[in-house]
Amino acid sequence: MSASRPRRSAARRAGESAFGALLLARLVISWLLAVALVAGGAWASWEDARYAFGVRDAEESEITLLRCEPEGCAGVSTASGDMVVLEQRIGRAEGERLTVVRPPDGDVVLRSDGAGRLYSLAPLAGGLLLASVVVAGGLRRYRVAWTVAGVALAHLLLTFLLWI
Repeated sequence: MSASRPRRSAARRAGESAFGALLLARLVISWLLAVALVAGGAWASWEDARYAFGVRDAEESEITLLRCEPEGCAGVSTASGDMVVLEQRIGRAEGERLTVVRPPDGDVVLRSDGAGRLYSLAPLAGGLLLASVVVAGGLRRYRVAWTVAGVALAHLLLTFLLWI
């Protein structure tokens, strides 16, 4: 006599397929949300990063900071001789020289050194941090989540250390 399992009822089979469909929906939605968060961070950082990394044409020069206020520091650009503003609220002193790029559409300049490039990618690091929470909670991929969060936190820490 063979050991056969009793046939399951139609309601139980339907319940098991619905549960499987819910698990699949959770995975798909979690992946889409994680990808959307990283893509949103990349999109938000692209505005400044394209100039800081030299992808678009921008006037590169040095500025000597003349005055620093809570809103930012002002200085004279060596390339054009115009007064420009560096929107940096901490860690700058009058008389300091910085390498900057000036987008073609404004008087605000962006730092083009390593700290400025890392700072321009800060929204991407924020998107990675948020995505790591989704990867851990929705996808149950804890090691991947810790790795993604570690990369994002290391980026933010290095940005802070170089910025000052």
